Amino acid sequence: MNDTIFLNPILPALHTRQRRFAQNAGSACKYQTDVAPFAAVSECTPEAMRDLHSLLAPGEIVYMMGPQPPLPAPGIQFHSTHSGVRMIFPEDAPLPELPPHPHAIESLSCANATEMLALIEVAFPGFFRVRTCEMGRYYGIRAGGQLVAMAGERMAFDRYVEVSGVCTHPEHRGHGHAAALISRLLADHRRDGSLSFLHTGATNHRAIAVYERLGFVLSHNVSFHRLQRNS
Repeated sequence: MNDTIFLNPILPALHTRQRRFAQNAGSACKYQTDVAPFAAVSECTPEAMRDLHSLLAPGEIVYMMGPQPPLPAPGIQFHSTHSGVRMIFPEDAPLPELPPHPHAIESLSCANATEMLALIEVAFPGFFRVRTCEMGRYYGIRAGGQLVAMAGERMAFDRYVEVSGVCTHPEHRGHGHAAALISRLLADHRRDGSLSFLHTGATNHRAIAVYERLGFVLSHNVSFHRLQRNS
């Protein structure tokens, strides 16, 4: 694994495979607001933070990754840091062997964006946007015609593709939906020659346990810094 490329994966994603989603100014870049709430600077300087300020709309909130909070900058307020972990699915790990799932797995597209957003808001609010569905493949599971679980792809760079948007409606947890959806993505990635990784909260022990059972291993501690342009 290339540790350097993982120091701030937002940068290589926006500079390579996902540059169609990028907004750039000097040393700063961010995803288009309706795609994802992530931003990065190529160097941590006051000038770079001024570049970032120029990309943000008044009141806009973004998250930056890095071991330390970004430098203070006029017009940008630092709110908080959220601790997380990065997990990698090793290239030589066997794909999960799961029993047949009783519910069909269907492909989702941006035609499903409204119900995908509704599920995210109930299950895991904060990071999904109306065009996040354009970042990669998404799969879902329905019960009674309602979308009750989903998982898909977010950041992509080099051979790496991030598994993200993993959520299950609270009333439908405990049925193996997340494991089935992630396994489908892992099979896609293995077929395509991609390497799978994901991020989750450091205290989300239930999710970490599910990912470990599927074969993911802990790779890095990560920090997400929440910023807002206030003027």
